[in-house]
Amino acid sequence: MARYTGADCKRCRREKTKLFLKGSKCESAKCPFEKRPYPPGQHGRGRSKDSEYLLQLREKQKATRIYGVLEKQFRGYYVEANRKQGKTGENLLRILESRLDNVVYRAGFAKSRDMARQLVRHGHFTVNGHKVDIPSYRVQPQDIVEVRPGSRELTPFVVAHAEIGEKTVPAWLEVIPSKMRILVHSLPARQAIDTQVQEQLIVELYSK
Repeated sequence: MARYTGADCKRCRREKTKLFLKGSKCESAKCPFEKRPYPPGQHGRGRSKDSEYLLQLREKQKATRIYGVLEKQFRGYYVEANRKQGKTGENLLRILESRLDNVVYRAGFAKSRDMARQLVRHGHFTVNGHKVDIPSYRVQPQDIVEVRPGSRELTPFVVAHAEIGEKTVPAWLEVIPSKMRILVHSLPARQAIDTQVQEQLIVELYSK
């Protein structure tokens, strides 16, 4: 599976905002974005006014980087969102939020989406009692996501169990710490998604 293997902090600098790709490091004083909040490269500080197209492209890049999705898959999500009833941008964010790796991250079982993807790939989760090791698997309302019994004593889950409650879990999910279980009550409405993305710019980009 193709994936980005470069420096995550450069991606935050490129988008001129924190994307929280490194978990707790992003919230500490060691975050490189705190020292250099401008794009990388020799022209990073001297860029002129951005064009309309560049603003749209940057917004799309920001979304792909936050959710860890490559271009081909992201475009496929857009095509699917465009076919659904309702606003295309909101449909797109709802699709991204319903990915299993995002649900694991939102529930507080991983410190970042990268970590959540790795945990899912290694087969530590079940959905409705069946092992799922595909990070892009899409959950549905009333699904039950659970850490496999044999994985609960592993360090990442011991730490996650101890820290559950420190992170705010969105209202469309419910966490049962004693069973390391996530209940998916519904898919989120736009106001329940705190991702700082202007989805309309993404729609405008792909509509050209």
